[in-house]
Amino acid sequence: MKKQATQYTNGASNGKREKTGALLINLGSPDSTSIPDVRRYLDQFLMDKRVIDAPYLIRRMIVSCFILPKRPKESAEAYESIWWKEGSPLIVLSQELQKLVQAGVDVPVSLGMRYGNPSIEAGVQELLDQGVNNIFLIPLYPHYAMATVETVIVETRDVLKKLNVDVRLTVKEPFFDDPDYIDALVDSAEKYLQQGYDHLLFSYHGLPERHCKKTDPTGKHCLKVDNCCEVASLAHQYCYRHQVFRTSQDFVEKAGIPQEKHTIAFQSKLGVDAWLTPSTEDELVRLGKAGTKRLLVICPAFVSDCIETLEEIGMRGKETFQEAGGGDFHLIPCINDDIKWVRVLQRWINNLQGDADYFLPDELPKTVLAAAE
Repeated sequence: MKKQATQYTNGASNGKREKTGALLINLGSPDSTSIPDVRRYLDQFLMDKRVIDAPYLIRRMIVSCFILPKRPKESAEAYESIWWKEGSPLIVLSQELQKLVQAGVDVPVSLGMRYGNPSIEAGVQELLDQGVNNIFLIPLYPHYAMATVETVIVETRDVLKKLNVDVRLTVKEPFFDDPDYIDALVDSAEKYLQQGYDHLLFSYHGLPERHCKKTDPTGKHCLKVDNCCEVASLAHQYCYRHQVFRTSQDFVEKAGIPQEKHTIAFQSKLGVDAWLTPSTEDELVRLGKAGTKRLLVICPAFVSDCIETLEEIGMRGKETFQEAGGGDFHLIPCINDDIKWVRVLQRWINNLQGDADYFLPDELPKTVLAAAE
């Protein structure tokens, strides 16, 4: 089931000469650090049913009554602490990445954000205006989750339906274990690793446990089987937890990091439901109390530095670690616009292969599920 790229067809491109364009999609950011802009962004983000996966009325109540009254002011202050002169770090870095990728390919490359601006619709329209009828969609998330890769695919499909255009959509699969990606990730962290460290913490964005169970197409593997992430299963194709473990293992093997010198944790918990553990905050306290003198933290769930890396980890995480007794704290930047990462994206685009179907978990043919029994 795992291929380099896969495709959806929206309409038919019969008789048309195919012209390909690439669409890079990242998470997004508020337009500014003003409270109204942050509130608008949070409302769009949190009302996504693949982020807070509750029925609409319950989701609306949670967001409007419990989150939006206070969170926009707190988040605006956090954004202000990491905002660049040019704007949102995530947007600026994504735009620079787009420009660098475009310089090494012969097809148009556009950029969209799942939430905020530039929107996915704007990115699609930019390609359509250049005559593109085969869009190569690259969600800039290494790991599959409802709230990342899945929502990007669904939103892009919806935009194409809304625009009523005759376009083929080709989707790049999650690249959590792609050797070229791993190589670029290790290379981007190398100068920090060479400076010496006592411990390396992989901090991934957290996820409710129910999300892992929901994206399990077998319905009986994720978080239900002992050592589920190590036991082979079709579920791994969509399992965030398995995929982050695989990225970490591939990274430490490539970088030559001893098993006892690294751990994995999950950040950014929202709400009271059970999330993947251990939490990054708990792990930072544990490492601090253990007297760790030099800690490196890397956040591979993000390809671009953003509020979750720069503020949550780089500022609050550092404070948590050092207040618990830890020593030097160093946040390894995301892969951002590292030249090896740029070349990986260029290679994916230049070597586009769109000759297979890519299915979301609930779209898998019964024959595939039966074969996995």
